[in-house]
Amino acid sequence: MLQNKKIVLGITGSIAAYKACILVRLLIKKGAEVQVVMTPSAKEFVTPLTLATLTQKPVVSEFFDRRDGSWHSHVSLGLWADAMIVAPASASTIGKMANGIADNMLVTTYLSMRAPVFVAPAMDLDMYAHPSTQANLQKLQSYGNHIIEPGTGFLASKLEGKGRMEEPEKIVEALEQYFAKQQKLLGKKVLITAGPTYEKIDPVRFIGNYSSGKMGFALAEVCAEQGAEVILVSGPVMLSTKHPGIKRIDVESAQQMYEAATKHFPQADIAILCAAVADFTPKTTADKKIKRKGDNLKLELQPTQDIAAALGAVKKKKQVLVGFALETNDELKNAQDKLERKNFDFIVLNSLQDKGAGFRVDTNKVTIIDRHHGITAYDTKSKREVAEDIIEKVEELKS
Repeated sequence: MLQNKKIVLGITGSIAAYKACILVRLLIKKGAEVQVVMTPSAKEFVTPLTLATLTQKPVVSEFFDRRDGSWHSHVSLGLWADAMIVAPASASTIGKMANGIADNMLVTTYLSMRAPVFVAPAMDLDMYAHPSTQANLQKLQSYGNHIIEPGTGFLASKLEGKGRMEEPEKIVEALEQYFAKQQKLLGKKVLITAGPTYEKIDPVRFIGNYSSGKMGFALAEVCAEQGAEVILVSGPVMLSTKHPGIKRIDVESAQQMYEAATKHFPQADIAILCAAVADFTPKTTADKKIKRKGDNLKLELQPTQDIAAALGAVKKKKQVLVGFALETNDELKNAQDKLERKNFDFIVLNSLQDKGAGFRVDTNKVTIIDRHHGITAYDTKSKREVAEDIIEKVEELKS
């Protein structure tokens, strides 16, 4: 569940800070990437060198690097992470988090965090039981944070009671349970096509398009992270997959993509046809490089196999089929027509008229049109965020 997850681990000034080293090791063993953020007082209990060695990342503690004055961006960390854990969380830090007192790097990172936050308190039993601490924990919980209750046992004060930071194994378990609940596509098989196709003219030339494959690859990663078994049929692109749940099939031509898609579609629960497949291919391919001559070169083109139409024709009631339409004019009309002709459950429309949409960019601006004439327009977002919106729509249809 934690494979490839990006975790920010916040460490505060507590005797339980030594447990953070164990927590880091467990997270990394599970396949997570860990970035440590420490309060200044935390460095009195465990050294940044130890944590940097374990994580293979420089520890973030101060707002500015004292050596060169560079700025540590808490905003970037908030966007980077899949989750933040504050363990151990002292009474002081819990109070600052609850009341927005951003006087150190850890709290500013927390206030910038878009991912879920888990808080593992660690303090003496009387501090934990104090009404102010309990009120702060309730306030954090009301903000949507996840409180990992401390255990009961022998404390640093030599007293015994509730206040021991929960054991690292239990914290990891809580994280895994959370991400398991987010895996809404667990057990589903998803077929995704991505990238362009190249239609050969001769051994060195082809007909192609500007597709980078970024949208399709983002969809594959999001589906895999949500527990799906993904078959990614990709045309020629300069991209790599990260998640182990993605099986990649590389093809070049429209015919090869057609063969791979039709082979794997019968076993798929969901198919998302994101590739920019060539509509035409040369009728004949020269076996040697065509030399330049005085006359104009004439190419005779013939239609390629229509992947979307072929899958739409055999689609079963339980299957979800999603198409894409990149248009330059009459966008809605053309997309709605394609939706009906190809038997899609919904179609994702983007237009080259929109800035930040289309080929070779990291963003997209889409409109989703469904079979019930529902039209949902989205703002310009990263292709990762667009992928999440598309999968959310798929989940609505599957529920």
